[in-house]
Amino acid sequence: MKPVKIILTARFVSELMARRPRSSCRRSPNFSHDPWYCFRLPRSRHDSPQLNLMRVAFLTHEPFYPPSGGGSAEAVYLVEEFVRRGYPVHVFCPKIKNANQIKHKFSIQLHEFTAWRMGRYTAWRNLKYLLYPFFLQRLVEREARSVKFDLVFSQHSISAVAAGRLKRALRLPVVMNFLDYLTAFLETWPAYLAPRRFIRALERFELSLPRRYQADGILTVSDTLADLFAGTGYPPDRIRPFYFGYDSALFRPPPAEAPAPVDRPPVVVMHGSLDHHHLGPIALGALARVARERPETQFKFVGQHTAALVKFIGQAKQRSPEARIECTGFVPYAEVARHLSSAAVGMVPYEESTGVHCAFVAKIVEYLAVGLPTASTPLKGIQRYFHDEPLLRFAAFDGSSLGEAILHWLNEPEERRRALGMRSSQRVKDELDWRVLCKKAVDWVESVCAGMGASSLKSNT
Repeated sequence: MKPVKIILTARFVSELMARRPRSSCRRSPNFSHDPWYCFRLPRSRHDSPQLNLMRVAFLTHEPFYPPSGGGSAEAVYLVEEFVRRGYPVHVFCPKIKNANQIKHKFSIQLHEFTAWRMGRYTAWRNLKYLLYPFFLQRLVEREARSVKFDLVFSQHSISAVAAGRLKRALRLPVVMNFLDYLTAFLETWPAYLAPRRFIRALERFELSLPRRYQADGILTVSDTLADLFAGTGYPPDRIRPFYFGYDSALFRPPPAEAPAPVDRPPVVVMHGSLDHHHLGPIALGALARVARERPETQFKFVGQHTAALVKFIGQAKQRSPEARIECTGFVPYAEVARHLSSAAVGMVPYEESTGVHCAFVAKIVEYLAVGLPTASTPLKGIQRYFHDEPLLRFAAFDGSSLGEAILHWLNEPEERRRALGMRSSQRVKDELDWRVLCKKAVDWVESVCAGMGASSLKSNT
């Protein structure tokens, strides 16, 4: 490893292990009683003239476009909403293809990180994630010498580290958007990839970010994650659950008049990044039970051929040689919906961890959007929001239990599944379309900046 990497890693671990300031934790509110509590009192930018000048430094650790999945898709719609309101947006992200075309397509300024390749499928991903914030910070500081930014907005915890350090360096308002509890997903990864003591330290560091860096506001992906941040002593009134959306123009239910499939084997589908926390003993047990009781069923995995997927398929074939398994390989986000529309059931076999309980799983929203009955392990963030959703059936954190939930949907009459699917699709379209969520989120960001007062916003004149 080169000396500069050793130095940066040492700096990161030193900061990670730093003792957190002592304080009594404030009691966290219950965010779940009203799903739109988080956006109750937005202030319009028209109430504060200086917001018309707001230049946004938008930070992300994922290539901005095209999105590789639901998580990376959110950035596109947020940026579109900022631009729609007339704000100059500077996106700081890893290098992307056709950068000049993307700049013109979205009317943004693009500042690319080029030291190494980034992305969810890149080699040495976790190490690169640890080092990226320090390089990202320097990239923004370099641009800030000529551009007077008014707001730093970060996507994900990785960029939040850079945003927090920039708040200290540039004295700017910072809003952090936490799309998950990233490090807590690693609790169920193999110990040789994710040493437990190191992961616990990372989890503490991640939860400390808003308070450590005195963020002016944070958005969270779920009520459950909002509660955890409030439990650290960060002011609850500066936390807003954002949830997670989808594009209703891409994910649509089949037309009501479309004929029902005839003599076609049922398909159980799962799509996404297909990592270790997706494909563990629960997924194996569910597949084995369904393959045993409904051997005609086909299991379809839509996504990159990851190491976790390859290992899982080998184990599944050994345990259930009769299982019918199809893997599509990587599918662009805009094409995922057609693979879902031909399925009978969507499967969410997450292993239990703090991370999955805080998640607002994109695949569940997208399954409901196309009217697909869904069987899932009991994720707290999802249960709180969709506690009354008839198209979503929760099982225990157990393969046989999840297999039973899948079999329940396979045994339901097609007419009933379709009727439930149409209602669920309309619900998520009304509540969770990206354009609906991003409008409310930017309303709230504006209220945060307006509340800072004119002295906290730099004049660009």
